[in-house]
Amino acid sequence: MRITVIGSGNVATHLAAAFKNAGHRITQVYSRNLQHAALLAYHVGAEAVDQLNNIHAETDLLLIAIKDDAIIDVAEQVKDLNIPIVHTSGAVSLTDLSVVVCSAGVFYPLQTFSKSRETDFRQVPVCIEADTPALAETLTQLAQTVSNYVYQVTSEQRKMLHLSAVFACNFPNYLYHVAQQLMAQQGLNFDMLRPLIAETAAKVQNSLPAQVQTGPAIRQDEGTMAAHLQLLHEQPQLQQLYKLLSQGIIKMK
Repeated sequence: MRITVIGSGNVATHLAAAFKNAGHRITQVYSRNLQHAALLAYHVGAEAVDQLNNIHAETDLLLIAIKDDAIIDVAEQVKDLNIPIVHTSGAVSLTDLSVVVCSAGVFYPLQTFSKSRETDFRQVPVCIEADTPALAETLTQLAQTVSNYVYQVTSEQRKMLHLSAVFACNFPNYLYHVAQQLMAQQGLNFDMLRPLIAETAAKVQNSLPAQVQTGPAIRQDEGTMAAHLQLLHEQPQLQQLYKLLSQGIIKMK
């Protein structure tokens, strides 16, 4: 397929590379920052543009991979191209896009991406939704060229999936940051926790989270939890967070 990518961030970068590696042609890359567009365009053999009115219709699909709040505004500006337009968001419904453009879809890769880290895209689940069966089939076939895991997911399902991903990915990463800061107070290196983090993640690959929960809360070790709270006496927000998470863990039993 010929694909035009709007965006040059983490998702756009990994998707464009995956499409190119699968034999598709990236025709143009748009970014408000021409330098950013040019960098991605260079790697995927595309034309870089920084004006939406410079995007042409000589493409089979227009992929919007930008922040959620800007998707519909951008779609409004390119709708007259009369080509299928899809977004990559986990939180924006298909309806929001389909009321704006003539042919709308969703191509949502369920993964956390960083430009500096390679990802095996064949292992990334891709969630597909479209406003017509024909476009749904086109997007499914496209997804199958880059991923081994392709799912038909409704907007409501995708929103809950996105929320679940926040709990499974974004919040734990914040807690890693909290842990790193607490260790730094005693001159300890975060590297000491990396094997623990890796083992915890490995366990849930084959078991449900409730089956492998450990720690003082699941044991209801009141003395240890009280000691932990005392260590946080100068950080009341973390105390509240500790209490809330501990209560949730206790209720898992």
